[in-house]
Amino acid sequence: MQVGALSDRPDGRKLRPVGASPGRNRLVKGEGGRPLLVIDGDSFAHRSYHALPKTIRRDRNRPAGAILGFANVLLRLYLDERPRAVLVAWDTLEAETYRQEALEGYQQGREFDDEIIEQLDVIPEFVSACGFLNVKAAGYEADDFLAAAARRDARHGAVLIASGDRDAFQLASPNTTILYPQRGGVMVRIGPAEVRARYGVEPAQVPDFIALRGDSSDNIPGAPGVGAKGAAALLGRYGSLERLLADGRFPAYREQLRKFRSIATMDWKAPIPALRNQKPTWAKAAALAKRWQLNQLAGRLARLAEDPPS
Repeated sequence: MQVGALSDRPDGRKLRPVGASPGRNRLVKGEGGRPLLVIDGDSFAHRSYHALPKTIRRDRNRPAGAILGFANVLLRLYLDERPRAVLVAWDTLEAETYRQEALEGYQQGREFDDEIIEQLDVIPEFVSACGFLNVKAAGYEADDFLAAAARRDARHGAVLIASGDRDAFQLASPNTTILYPQRGGVMVRIGPAEVRARYGVEPAQVPDFIALRGDSSDNIPGAPGVGAKGAAALLGRYGSLERLLADGRFPAYREQLRKFRSIATMDWKAPIPALRNQKPTWAKAAALAKRWQLNQLAGRLARLAEDPPS
């Protein structure tokens, strides 16, 4: 995401639209016609940290680029989508998940600067000040909470999943749309048709696709000699990894491929709180931003408190 798309606007004008009009790809609406919005917090915090200048500071000369960028994304998403509730999901960096235990080297090589770790610790405070919910638990990744929320709430209405991780494409359904960030600050809407167009597979086949193709960002090697086109072709023929293995393909890699699929599959059993309708507390968020000496952000929030969007 480019720096310009995340910058703090001093004039208080409405933030740039997400890239498509609200309601697209939503076949069933949530309570009162408003969707649930679930955000991969780590994904957008990291994108913001790397997009914005490290010279952005808050009180006591502490870093603020990731905080400010994440706040801008959160506000833009809320103003464009008007969700009934917002849930922000977080990784637990200090605790391993079953994925690390299952695959040696999973996500190995990811090292975070001290300044991003410090901001990851306080961004949830801003989310709470806005009147929204955070969720985080040892043994689970942010992805798992996205899956849990989609599984539970899509039965009753529309769910929007904001994430920069393409693993989330497995959650796309008639009731669940992925908001996927691209360059220029635009977020494209990904539904089942877009998953088929991009990967050549159905959303439910995405974990099998990842297991076969591999995923360099997570250090999942995949099946030997199989790339994206090959993985899609195999799934088009067999329908699933399990049927492919039952037909005798990749006999020396059967258990490894099953393990890769398990790692790529989001855990919809992750614990999430009750997601009742929320009323944003912009004044409280403005006070927090002012205390952090992020004055332009504080001013924007104060204006939202005085004249909240309908």
